[in-house]
Amino acid sequence: MSEELRQIVEQIVVDYFGTFPVEVSNRHIHLSPEHLETLFGKGYQLNAVRQLSQPGEFAAQETLTLLTPHGVIPNLRVLGPIRSKTQLEMAASDARKLKINPPLGTSRSEENLKVILVGPLGVVELSEGVIISQRHLHATPEEASRLGVKDGQLVEVEIGGERPGILGKVPVRVSPDYKLALHIDIDEGNALGVKEGFRAKIYKRS
Repeated sequence: MSEELRQIVEQIVVDYFGTFPVEVSNRHIHLSPEHLETLFGKGYQLNAVRQLSQPGEFAAQETLTLLTPHGVIPNLRVLGPIRSKTQLEMAASDARKLKINPPLGTSRSEENLKVILVGPLGVVELSEGVIISQRHLHATPEEASRLGVKDGQLVEVEIGGERPGILGKVPVRVSPDYKLALHIDIDEGNALGVKEGFRAKIYKRS
């Protein structure tokens, strides 16, 4: 199916059934140019291995080791493209393993938490930008209009399946650069038994 046809089908599904894709994200990190060079070497560029659903984003071949005084998480996936500031996103279960207490927030959240990133050529002590991933709904302005929601609005979202549930306080994030999808972390995905192809719908608007 071509991308153009896929978008037409997606629009029809949203218009008639009001549903949208559910995507589960594992722990990952976005690197700044400075930290990329410290960890991988001067002039280094990420190697994309898989395109992600949001336009322009990709999973890179590169991974890091994440350290705190109380725990280690290997194979931390780097996502591209490079951002102005490094940001580490993890699930609550990861934070418990590392015995740290990051805030729950969106990509704009920051908190003073010290963790160590170990790459093949260097080490970075990360003192900000460590967060627990927050569930959120991506949408373009047109998609948001069809769903009857606005940027920054909090909604409740219903996910079906064998272990159905309703997720509250889901912020809507609207931008022409986005693509319609509900993003939840791996803890939430496992709790709800989410599988590939799962869809959700707005249960209640604030």
